Amino acid sequence: MAAKKKAKTAHELRKEALQAIQKLVRLIESDASGYCTCVTCGVTKKWNEGMQGGHFIPKKASKYWALEIDNIHPQCAYCNQYAMPFGIAAHKYTIYMQKLYGIEVVDQMLADIKKPQKLCPADYREMIEDFNERIDRQLERIGQ
Repeated sequence: MAAKKKAKTAHELRKEALQAIQKLVRLIESDASGYCTCVTCGVTKKWNEGMQGGHFIPKKASKYWALEIDNIHPQCAYCNQYAMPFGIAAHKYTIYMQKLYGIEVVDQMLADIKKPQKLCPADYREMIEDFNERIDRQLERIGQ
């Protein structure tokens, strides 16, 4: 008799959902050849070669915004991991967001940083399924 597979915890599912949405964003914002541009420095790379899904409002700062697609855009690994904490990339990301969504929307996003969000494992599983379906469509679009 096979051992029963342990169900994933909410924490594990959240991590999986974050990985999926970040992949999805890079694919959505890729051109037909699979290249996307960093919103903070402008470098263009293949969606899966040195590009990440960077959060405007950091995922540790807001559970609500961590899994919202409007808060996540392609960033090169350098900008996302090193330049964001030191100010220059964060400033450029703010300008990008204001141009894309408008100052009022960005101000509201920032005002809602502490907006509560309580998701259960079923919520995360539903998100993951949706993200993965959309990822498959995007991969097909770029021929991968």
